[in-house]
Amino acid sequence: MAIDERLMKHARGAMIGLAIGDALGMPTQSMSAEQIIECYGGPVRRLMDAVPQQPIAPNMKAGSVTDDTEQAFVLAARLIEDHGRIDNDAYAQDLLRWEAKMKEKGSLDLLGPSTKAALQALAEGVDPELTGRFGTTNGGAMRATPVGIAFIPGNALAEEAWRSCVVTHNTMQGIESTTLVAAAVSLAIAGERGFLSKALAFVEAQPPRGNWSAKASVVARVKMFMEWAVREDGSMSDGEFSTILRRDCGTSVEANESVAAAFAIATRFFDKPTEALCFAASLGGDTDTIAAITGAMLGAWHGPDGFDPDMRGQVLRQLKDDDRLDLDRTVAGLCALREREA
Repeated sequence: MAIDERLMKHARGAMIGLAIGDALGMPTQSMSAEQIIECYGGPVRRLMDAVPQQPIAPNMKAGSVTDDTEQAFVLAARLIEDHGRIDNDAYAQDLLRWEAKMKEKGSLDLLGPSTKAALQALAEGVDPELTGRFGTTNGGAMRATPVGIAFIPGNALAEEAWRSCVVTHNTMQGIESTTLVAAAVSLAIAGERGFLSKALAFVEAQPPRGNWSAKASVVARVKMFMEWAVREDGSMSDGEFSTILRRDCGTSVEANESVAAAFAIATRFFDKPTEALCFAASLGGDTDTIAAITGAMLGAWHGPDGFDPDMRGQVLRQLKDDDRLDLDRTVAGLCALREREA
């Protein structure tokens, strides 16, 4: 049975947006805004080679993606192989194999702190429901896009969003952030223009799940900074907007900072997806993840044509050079899951 052409287009937009945002943020990740200007001569305006002093991806080629995109493809492959219900033991092994390959390449772009600690605990025999009990960072959210493509908004989406992060990010913050991104992507693909706000409403309607942490709620902070972005309605410059995001929201790997920043950026630059990703890549902090999440959400709405064609072409060429990142096969497999559910 042929898959709906519109569905394929917007699902493809989500994965391409994820990759473009990731590639734009690759040279600036874990750097301050001041360091970005010093090393690159100003805000990000194009795909760039990473400078030698880049702390995670030194000298990486322009257009290259990082763990955000690569782990999203790992999750997508697991979803497709498991026919839409993730086998977490197999998924944990997938992630460990992925990291081993990164080490073989000499990459410093490895598993994040929450994921690494959780998988180590799993290898030591800790129950999968317990391994992710301290994971409040954005590792689940950064790889959630395939869940949003594979499921329409509903119980199955919420369940698989949870399953995708339970081993590594089984906290209220980890689950909220993962489900938020998946829901936003899913709603955007479905053509719901208010998908950012509707994703919030969807997550708020879910029963609480995950281990408690004293850290701030992801939902509360996303709502706060989205409402702020709506209220200011272009009254401040991009420079002022970025200063307040860094100061009041934060741009770290913590999900309640980076995911809130991504939703605020997507709100401000809703109809300017390429500009949104360049802005996110220039912020400082966890720029590749913030830009990747923003790109996935806006790409799911606008489709691939919403992004600068030169950037899109360059990133697609890089993906094609890596046989692990088969975009066409991945999107087709995820869309087939969604159409089966519908």
